[in-house]
Amino acid sequence: MNSSERSRIQRGKPRASYRREDVYRLIDDVKLGHIGFINNATPVIIPMTFWRVDDHLYFHVANKSRLQKLIESGEEVCVSFAECSEWVLAKSAYHHSANYRSAVLYCSGERVIDEEEFDHAFKVVIEQIEQGRWDQVRAPSAQERKGTALLKLNINEGAFKSRSGGANDDKADLDLPVWSGAKPVCPFHPR
Repeated sequence: MNSSERSRIQRGKPRASYRREDVYRLIDDVKLGHIGFINNATPVIIPMTFWRVDDHLYFHVANKSRLQKLIESGEEVCVSFAECSEWVLAKSAYHHSANYRSAVLYCSGERVIDEEEFDHAFKVVIEQIEQGRWDQVRAPSAQERKGTALLKLNINEGAFKSRSGGANDDKADLDLPVWSGAKPVCPFHPR
């Protein structure tokens, strides 16, 4: 994956990855991301459902939305994904942490006009959520297509960062009579 000064990890460099496979696995697993952009000189962040088809991210918005207009104008957006799987409890307050995966991506994009690509992109996400479902549900109607803007993003650059493992306790704290270790945080990710 391409990276530059703005996307390269500065702290915790050993936890960084610039491999598309790591980013793609996170996107495919989580699907909920946050898209950041500047609107009328004001920073805006919106949580959105994203999905991936090959090397592109897809998401949909209401037709003629500010985000659609921004992307169609050629402006770049920043998309982030994060998943916290465990709290890491240490023997000192300072060393508490989290086990996580995260990605920050700089993207540019376009609106999907082609009906075949439109249907294929929606089929992919529905099939990822529940295999075989696309064939059971009604395809988007003409009215739904008219009211929906499907946007396709190219990932221009970005970075992935993760942490796994236990507490990094100081030697002086090891004999403290308090438990330390990793504790699952999300019922969707039992460990």
